[in-house]
Amino acid sequence: MMMSEIVDDVAFEILIFRVGREEYGVDIRKVQEIRSYETATHLANAPEYLKGVTNLRGLIVPIVDLRIKFGHLAVQYDQQTVVVVLQINRQTMGLVVDAVSDVIALSPSLIKPVPQLSEGASTEYILGLASVGERLVILVDIVAMLGADVLVDLETATV
Repeated sequence: MMMSEIVDDVAFEILIFRVGREEYGVDIRKVQEIRSYETATHLANAPEYLKGVTNLRGLIVPIVDLRIKFGHLAVQYDQQTVVVVLQINRQTMGLVVDAVSDVIALSPSLIKPVPQLSEGASTEYILGLASVGERLVILVDIVAMLGADVLVDLETATV
């Protein structure tokens, strides 16, 4: 989902997932499937957030735990923990999140710009903030959110 797509006056669908107490929305067109969490095969010398790889119908898929990537200290795996399988730049990958809540059609009129934050705050991955009922959902550019370092780590770890 690019910012230009949000500006168009056409509703689009987002998948809403939770990491910690925050809710994030990602373009549903990037989502391949949602799976229950299963322990991944660990890769030696991989960053802590890279849980490992799993075999998804013959395709080896790297699994990134967004909770660890975001610095959450007490990461627990339970019945709500899921893996959102995404297609990013022709790479299939899984993101471990606390839960997935729903898929909604979102009108651009519901999206507010990101407020100006302090100099040290990184917001380049945030496309906007959406009011969904009483909830505030952070709309993200998943590629920018993961960062180039994660994509490089995935590429080198799974080669």
